[in-house]
Amino acid sequence: MSIRHSAGDIRTVVFAPRIAELFEKYRGEDLFRLEPDTIGIAGADLLDAVLDARPARHDERPTFKPVRRRLVSRADSAAFMQAVSADVRSALKAPLDADGPLVGVWPQRAHDYVRDLVFGGEDFRFRLLVDRRLELTPKLTWSAVTSGAALIGRTGQRRPLSKLATQVFQANGFRDRRYAMYLYRRVAAPVCFTVAALVTSAMWLASPLDPETSNRNILLETLRLLPPSWNILRLKGSEYPAVDARIGGGDDLLLLPLLSHRDPRLWEAPDEFRPERWDGLDPESHPGYLPFGPAAERCWGRHMVMPLAERILDLARRDGLRVDPKQTVGKVELDGLLEIASVRVCAGSTVGQ
Repeated sequence: MSIRHSAGDIRTVVFAPRIAELFEKYRGEDLFRLEPDTIGIAGADLLDAVLDARPARHDERPTFKPVRRRLVSRADSAAFMQAVSADVRSALKAPLDADGPLVGVWPQRAHDYVRDLVFGGEDFRFRLLVDRRLELTPKLTWSAVTSGAALIGRTGQRRPLSKLATQVFQANGFRDRRYAMYLYRRVAAPVCFTVAALVTSAMWLASPLDPETSNRNILLETLRLLPPSWNILRLKGSEYPAVDARIGGGDDLLLLPLLSHRDPRLWEAPDEFRPERWDGLDPESHPGYLPFGPAAERCWGRHMVMPLAERILDLARRDGLRVDPKQTVGKVELDGLLEIASVRVCAGSTVGQ
């Protein structure tokens, strides 16, 4: 996909082969078999029918799936999400004047900004838990969680600087502290990862930022073309053959907003970046548009991700940031979050230096 801008920039998105194959083979299809035991779903009506068939089970909830076989209760998930929401709201009150320019390589630079803005008051054991490098291996993550929980036990419960960290300090005993610390990671890290992914893709698609185009429209259109949460898993269940006879009782389902967001039956010029289309569309009800999941189970995180992403775009506008014109190719890897892997963002006066 190529993007041409009024300033003359031309940039291309290159998708990992498996993602490119999804576009080439299945775009415009409602249902298709991906593996012997896995069905892909991309039609808007069928997406709704599958998601309405039953709520997500505990092992299908990415943030709150079991922690080492320990189920995460609804009460715990609500407490942690409310805590991090309060921390984000508090962070967003800080004036933009105090923030320096976000030049550098994104998404890492954007990730570091969100980490420091929301969780910068934490000490090292907490800041480590939102480090992007922990995504390399679950063993490394568990080691950081375990050592952090042990250190809290040795040093006592000093007053934490965030609502989210309070959840850890209030846990009783090492096992509960370790569980709470793991949930800290599960809640805090995705905020940083998702915002960084979204704004990096937004800069790639929209730079140089048009002063007449709202941040809202830029982000909604970015979420359409490059949704960080690009698939939804539903494990096999007896409910699904009744939804569509082509689904077997042993089939897992991979729901793909990545494809429904570019379905030519739903969108005019589906491959083009047209933020102005959102002047006349409702993101809450447009068929097949699921950047934060279905209406009945919409991710709480959207209330944090969107304001933080808009703040970063405000900073980019303030400082005249843009993608370096010398970078013309952005790569999207096959990963849990969809994002342009590395984008050089410069101030207008230093572009190309």
